[in-house]
Amino acid sequence: MDINSKTKTICLIGNPVEHSLSPNIHNYLFEKYDINMKYLCFKVENTNLKEAIQGVKSLGIKGCNITIPHKVEVMKFLDDIDKNAKLIGAVNTIENKNGKLIGYNTDGIGFVKSILDKGYKIKDKNIMILGAGGACRSIAVELASKGARKMEIRNRSLESAKKIKTIIKDNFDTEICISSKKIEREDLEQIDIIINTTPIGMDKDRENCPIDEDIYVSKDLLVCDIVYKPHETKFLKWAKKNNLDIVHGIDMLVNQAIYGFYIWTKIKPLEEENIKKILRGI
Repeated sequence: MDINSKTKTICLIGNPVEHSLSPNIHNYLFEKYDINMKYLCFKVENTNLKEAIQGVKSLGIKGCNITIPHKVEVMKFLDDIDKNAKLIGAVNTIENKNGKLIGYNTDGIGFVKSILDKGYKIKDKNIMILGAGGACRSIAVELASKGARKMEIRNRSLESAKKIKTIIKDNFDTEICISSKKIEREDLEQIDIIINTTPIGMDKDRENCPIDEDIYVSKDLLVCDIVYKPHETKFLKWAKKNNLDIVHGIDMLVNQAIYGFYIWTKIKPLEEENIKKILRGI
């Protein structure tokens, strides 16, 4: 689609932004659904964030994604924030609704959709999450809001895990505990879903696995990784070796983007598989 005087802008605000796959996803969808919008990336320093968000309003930018390191700081410059995004304490998507900036967090939503798409349920399930960063926080809130029975967060440091535990305990009925212990086979026998939200397995760390690869699991267990490069991490390879079902990181990446697309356009695309094929070729 050609750019003209009616073309609207959606953008990514962060630092760095050069690695982002969001333009590939959203510009594909804009073209597919004949929407006169373009997605651009803006590298914004911490000291310029307030002005950048004011610019979103002033320039009539229809919406934006927020990435590292601005997901928390940006909240103070918004007019309204979705309930779950407030609990998560971070925003990754903004809608400019008639000059009013509304913040959302689509990371956890995208992840939950990945599990549901696989044919699994979340309600009344026992779930283990590896890591206690921002991704864990957003995923934990969404899992709890969908009725997970119990969650355990495993992380080397308990400081961040304690904060997430408090959020879940104060706002949901989901039972939650935290631990810094190494994962043993017996631990996995007690859960239905295990999720890696750490960067272990990504890029330069791709030869490492967040779990002992010699552990053998005999029960049904859904194994999820939010790392999407490489497509098949050591963690997922371990799962396949044990004949376990898996959810790839690219699933969450695409689903969270699709929900953002819906927020901006009110269109629910059915393009997940096509987008995944495009991104795997990048």
